[in-house]
Amino acid sequence: MHSSFAIDAGILFAATLVIIGVVMAGVADRYRFPGLVMFLLLGMAVADDGLGLVHFADAHLAQNIAIVALVVILFEGGLATSPRAVGRAGAPAAILATVGVVVTAAIAAGGAALAFDIPASASLLIGAVVASTDAAAVFSALRGLTMPARVRDLLQMESGLNDPVAVMLTIGMVEVWRGQPSVGDWVSFGLLHLIGGLAVGVASGVMARVGLHRIHLPSESSYPVLALAVAGLSYGVATEIGSSGFLAVYITGLVLGRKQRLVRSLLEFHEGLAAAAEAALFLMLGLLVFPSHMIDVLGPALVVAVALMFVGRPVAVLLCLPWFRFNRREVAVVSWAGLRGAVPIVLATIPLTAGHPDGALVFNVVFVTVIASLVVQAGTLGMLVKRLGFPVDPLEDSGAETGRGFNGAKL
Repeated sequence: MHSSFAIDAGILFAATLVIIGVVMAGVADRYRFPGLVMFLLLGMAVADDGLGLVHFADAHLAQNIAIVALVVILFEGGLATSPRAVGRAGAPAAILATVGVVVTAAIAAGGAALAFDIPASASLLIGAVVASTDAAAVFSALRGLTMPARVRDLLQMESGLNDPVAVMLTIGMVEVWRGQPSVGDWVSFGLLHLIGGLAVGVASGVMARVGLHRIHLPSESSYPVLALAVAGLSYGVATEIGSSGFLAVYITGLVLGRKQRLVRSLLEFHEGLAAAAEAALFLMLGLLVFPSHMIDVLGPALVVAVALMFVGRPVAVLLCLPWFRFNRREVAVVSWAGLRGAVPIVLATIPLTAGHPDGALVFNVVFVTVIASLVVQAGTLGMLVKRLGFPVDPLEDSGAETGRGFNGAKL
């Protein structure tokens, strides 16, 4: 006799992949190689263009799973941001997450226009998709590096705040393909997207602070679950009114995070959950990719990556940060630490699922750009910081010097 379920083999295979990925990420981390890349590579290795063990090409399903993972990651990022961090770096992070994203998108679009014979709207779409930095990649790369607290806070807050602007630009450029939105359409969409997301996030965070402080649940383990449900509610309400769910979730965590005594009891649960979400997200995106489809676009895509890393990001930083008295060493680190990761790949599924004629091209170019950013920038960031020789900052939060793992979660 033998008892089994249809899902048994899938659980065994998935658990094996995660164990292999975590071990590979740990080994890679010893050599300052970004561990998240290992999950991408592992997914590619077992997918159709690799060993052919997993057949996964459903961009709609991948997009839905990725959105859930990003909600978890962004909520934990907001929770982990201390009130002191907001005071030190909130203003420059907000400027870099808005104006900086637009500048970066424009320059990356210029690189795409030079590299590909495609319409201007498609070049702008590529620029919009790759314009935002990635929270998981940034948290991972900053682990254990000695730098001024406000630089670390700036990079982490920016990576949580800039997703909504990139989403807005990406959806806007898809709408340009579908029709001809007017200036008024752009303005109303942008204001609702950002202001609505901010308002929902603040309201949800305040209500969560009051509710979690006053409510008495039968088990301590129920509070993190309730907080996660609040994050999902915040995302859902924001999207229902046409605003940014990602911004709402991050702001909800940020506002709730100001209640430090309460947050300490929530963070361990949410850090572990975010670790699992990041591993699953990068592994799934690796499964979705067909490396054989990227051979023809590899050279031109690297032109976009170079334009992004060596022109777009530095120019955006130089335009946004001088007003806040960052010195040259700090500007250099912020310029080089604008890492791309899962978020641009997820955004690249938007034109793909919308049926955009250049959707497949956009996805492949963005994937090459992300890999280049993770390998080149994340792989050398530690050497740059060490060479610049920042002194130990007495203002550094104890949570910023981390004993965090590949995703920024404590091990």
